[in-house]
Amino acid sequence: MTTNKRTSSTVLTDDSETKKRKKDDVTSSSSSTTSKEPTPTFLNENSPVKKLCEYGEACYRQKNPLHTAEYDHPPAREKPSTNKHLSPIEKLEQSEPFRFFLTTVHGISHIHNQSNAMSFKEILSTQHGQLVRSAQFNYMFDIEFILEQYPSEFRLKPLLIVYGDSRHDNHSLKLQSSPYPQIELCPARLDIPYGTHHTKMMFLLYETGLRIVIHTANLIEQDWKQKTQGIWISPICPKLNGTTEESKTNFKKDLIQYVERYRAKQLQFWLKTITEHDFSNINVHLIGSIPGRHTGPDMNKFGHLKLRQTLKTYIGLENDAQYSSAPIVGQFSSIGSLGATANSWLTKEFLTSLKQLNSSALESPELKLIYPSVENVRTSLEGYMAGGSLPYNIQNAMKQGWLVNFFHQWKADHRQRSRASPHIKTYLRATNDQYKQLLWFLVTSANLSKAAWGVLEKNNTQLMIRSYEIGVLFIPKQFSQSVFSVSDSPAFPIPYDLPPVKYQSTDKPWVVDIAYKNQPDSHGNMWDPSD
Repeated sequence: MTTNKRTSSTVLTDDSETKKRKKDDVTSSSSSTTSKEPTPTFLNENSPVKKLCEYGEACYRQKNPLHTAEYDHPPAREKPSTNKHLSPIEKLEQSEPFRFFLTTVHGISHIHNQSNAMSFKEILSTQHGQLVRSAQFNYMFDIEFILEQYPSEFRLKPLLIVYGDSRHDNHSLKLQSSPYPQIELCPARLDIPYGTHHTKMMFLLYETGLRIVIHTANLIEQDWKQKTQGIWISPICPKLNGTTEESKTNFKKDLIQYVERYRAKQLQFWLKTITEHDFSNINVHLIGSIPGRHTGPDMNKFGHLKLRQTLKTYIGLENDAQYSSAPIVGQFSSIGSLGATANSWLTKEFLTSLKQLNSSALESPELKLIYPSVENVRTSLEGYMAGGSLPYNIQNAMKQGWLVNFFHQWKADHRQRSRASPHIKTYLRATNDQYKQLLWFLVTSANLSKAAWGVLEKNNTQLMIRSYEIGVLFIPKQFSQSVFSVSDSPAFPIPYDLPPVKYQSTDKPWVVDIAYKNQPDSHGNMWDPSD
């Protein structure tokens, strides 16, 4: 963690500038419209009259002097500008119905930071309304950096920081937040060893209602600059008029259940606030993990069993036979200890949850795992430094060499993020090996680990989870669709290229605690973690 002061170069578009652009666009469009009926054009009083060519812009003889002496052609229409800076409100409007974004990336083309891309500052923009107070749940914090992302008029508003209760974090965050009386700290209990508070979520309370943001980035500058991160932004949920409006996905109930498990007095205000707001416009499912040994009815409330239960309930029996062999993709930025063989946990317990439709399909679909190779990291925008956020260690890598058989490259050419190292975590299921349609899509803080997803114990009668995690699951039924299209409108904004590209024999997965000195990275540096 660091407390060094940082600045951001993100520029927001003023509403008046946006309106002016729209007016200019309308004027330009109307002035370039041509009539099908040819009309005479008078160049000046001495020039001959020319007829308008009936083929207009499409005429292939525009370079023929005999033709152009007799016929006039309309000026070519201006191509739509790719440099238009969309406002945060316009970005939200264009993201419907999914409201799923990647973070903006320094060093890629402007247009790829407009469509389905959002910066931290844009999430907190004054354009969304008058902020009353907020809460930030996360793993890593840089308090000065966080406050700089809030508009100046919101920086003194009450801010709750929810973090993992450890001696180091307690000391660091108390030190960082001591100059700011508006900040309150809420340590999250870590009752099981080696667990973390890995959840990344924002509560933003406006005068007009409550917004929930679930994302994958730590609250430090480097996570919002040149990495690929995922963000889901809820609509602003209005205050209730006496009823307990719930979404068709039970999002409100699941969120209350999740927050209650913190058992923290600092979160009582937010629990009350959630109950007082209407969540009926939310169309995603909440998939959370809470530390503990969950038994009985609680087993299906968290971790991979919550995902299993949700898929079983909402995907539908009619899809079971048709899609039982449809491939599954997992994509993540860290890997835990998974066991001596694939069947120890990955392709048995975990895959059973991922492949669940509406019955216990016996067929095992192909599982493809996307994790950056050494070459992906070396050639990234950050170079080897990106590998610091990919903490797969040599101890685990050596014990599970079998895992490399599942690995595929990080590749995101269509979003221009192949060189923006992934810190996002996603899981999806396609309808077939063409990857043109999806059965479901999940963005989450949960990496590929038992600590995040849970592991069954005591003859499958309890689920043990070490860490706090949060994610949202997109199911087509909740968007009035049978499947999500990857290409047809409204296309689901997939973060990376499909189908995944398998590792070649020379590719090695990135391991954080070994040296890479054979080739310099994109900045001319080598990597030696022992230095």
